[in-house]
Amino acid sequence: MDKLIISPAPHIHSGDSVSKNMTGVIIALVPALMVGFYFFGLGALIVTLTAVISCVLFEYLIQRFILKGENSVMDGSAALTGLLLAMNLPSNIPIWMVVIGSLVAIGIAKMSFGGLGNNPFNPALIGRVFLLISFPVEMTTWPKPVPFSLSYLDAETASTTLAILKGGHFGEIPSTLDLLFGNKGGSIGEISAIAILIGLAYLLIRKIIRWHIPVSILLTVFVFAGFLYLANPVAYPSPVVHLLTGGLLLGAVFMATDYVTSPMNPRGMWIYGIGIGIITILIRTFGAYPEGISFAILIMNGFTPLINAYIKPKRFGEKVKL
Repeated sequence: MDKLIISPAPHIHSGDSVSKNMTGVIIALVPALMVGFYFFGLGALIVTLTAVISCVLFEYLIQRFILKGENSVMDGSAALTGLLLAMNLPSNIPIWMVVIGSLVAIGIAKMSFGGLGNNPFNPALIGRVFLLISFPVEMTTWPKPVPFSLSYLDAETASTTLAILKGGHFGEIPSTLDLLFGNKGGSIGEISAIAILIGLAYLLIRKIIRWHIPVSILLTVFVFAGFLYLANPVAYPSPVVHLLTGGLLLGAVFMATDYVTSPMNPRGMWIYGIGIGIITILIRTFGAYPEGISFAILIMNGFTPLINAYIKPKRFGEKVKL
């Protein structure tokens, strides 16, 4: 009897393909990337090119000489991992650190588990968190936004909004317009809320992602941060500030929605998103790090198999208890 062999996730049906969806996500990232290039100039370009080229090269070499299997670098997943890694890095981080982060993202977080569809954790976030733990000074030294700057390693530095919040200096928070359009310190791809929301709209219109995860994360952050703000507005910032600062929007839209590491059905997505939102605010408010979205997503990535196992849609034809 013939055996039915099912390949690892993500399972794409209809007229879509892995490469088509990866290309769609890359297109959605373009607005945020362009804002990063505008405010951080040459440094952002160098870091982005280094990350993308390194990720593609490492995946090719690992598949060619270690796994010796069919090469999949042309499906766009390695390039997307490099792009997402770069967008989570400061634009003044040394090139050799970017290369190490790329190796960790591709070699450890992705290929060691068998490649696309088998990795339990988001590769770009694994690379970013590895660099944050290994090189905390370089990963928390943020360049001051200077349009079309030609400075790279010697760029003038400035505090991020989250660092300002962590210090309790609420009066130094950038204006709402600066938070929306990106005139603030931060990682290359996280600074402009408007640019990320444009990317979200594109992903939803193209039906590349579903709305449940980003909405559940942002709604949870707004509600949780709102309770804290109402309890003590002197000690805690408003929920709007939380939504528009740090990597929250970038993580909610582009990292938490990863096909492989997120739940498969809407109920599971809501649980996953609520968990990410709660953990993010707990780390931001009570933890040692100003930002918590990366850790929150990776923690909930670990719960995804459990969520998929116990939050399942009803089988077709199964009797539902009333």
